[in-house]
Amino acid sequence: MVELLGKSKEELRAFCVEMGEPAYRGGQIYHALYAERKFDFARMSNLPLALRERLAKEARVTLPEVKQRFASSDGSVRYLFGLSAGEEKRSSTEDTEKNQKRSDGQRIPASVEAVFMPSEGRQTICISTQAGCAVDCHFCLTAQLGLIRNLTAGEILAQALLPLEEHKAELAPAFEAQGKQTNIVLMGQGEPLLNFEPVMEALRILLDPEGVGITPKHATLSTSGIVPGIERLAQEKVRPKLAVSLNASNDEQRDALMPINRKYPLKTLMEACKNYPLRPWEHLTFEYVMLGGVNDSTDDARRVVRLLAALKRVKVNLIPWNPGELPYRESSAEQIEEFRRILNDKGVPAFVRYSRGRDVMAACGQLALLEIGPQSSASRVS
Repeated sequence: MVELLGKSKEELRAFCVEMGEPAYRGGQIYHALYAERKFDFARMSNLPLALRERLAKEARVTLPEVKQRFASSDGSVRYLFGLSAGEEKRSSTEDTEKNQKRSDGQRIPASVEAVFMPSEGRQTICISTQAGCAVDCHFCLTAQLGLIRNLTAGEILAQALLPLEEHKAELAPAFEAQGKQTNIVLMGQGEPLLNFEPVMEALRILLDPEGVGITPKHATLSTSGIVPGIERLAQEKVRPKLAVSLNASNDEQRDALMPINRKYPLKTLMEACKNYPLRPWEHLTFEYVMLGGVNDSTDDARRVVRLLAALKRVKVNLIPWNPGELPYRESSAEQIEEFRRILNDKGVPAFVRYSRGRDVMAACGQLALLEIGPQSSASRVS
């Protein structure tokens, strides 16, 4: 059986030719899968019945199992997806050797999370690119999982497609009235630039007007600072916006919080950011998780200003730390506001970004596959 989810239009056209069908049928399958989100061949009404019946015998569309949905009081939904095992797709990323595989070469069944966040006039979906994460940021609960395995392009895509399909009825009236805007952020589990090929395969479909149809202005990839990946992303014709998790004002501090800094220290990272080609409408975003008494002093703020001084068109998102069973605490609202004021006064646009879904462990840095029990304050939907 041939897996179709995650295949590009060109791959689907080639598949149809191999079946003895006209190549244009591949384009029809592509449209049905990604634009119409029809995952059952029987529902692909743009295909002749005979082809639909043949596809049912010779191909498949494998969707992750929705193991649980955790509904937040703010309207967000954390999805806990169960992934099937299957043939591991080779990847040339530098992190491939860290993937855990069974002795027979099959992928390990895993779980992963995505978060759906509706708001007035738009919806944002935060998706994962790896099950777990190998980067080991010490303030992030996902790091406690370690890297379980890379996700395939199809598994990455499904995290956007399933919530979009599930929520389309309730959101359609508002979108028809105001104009639909869907944001995709690759900020869930994993480091996207350490799973480069599958991430880009998924993004090309997500950002294709004939595919899922997200615009590059509404897609963001967040990295901990994998410099070779940043340089490689810069060469991509189709790419999302870039966000860099900074989280520290000097190397000593960043080494302690983010061990990846020892491999790609701030001087190297800032040089890569300086050379990154921004499109006319684009800013380079830096994310800064505010950790009380660790990286939130006025001196830290001034050092961040100096660090970013050589860069053009940047902005900083200050993210209050989201609680978890880790030895950190939140910065006070007053300290966050003072930090923001110093950056703004020095010409560095800074914004405070409060995360959604805190009460169901769906916020930034909280994705750790937690299955919240019925005694929790969270509303559990399954």
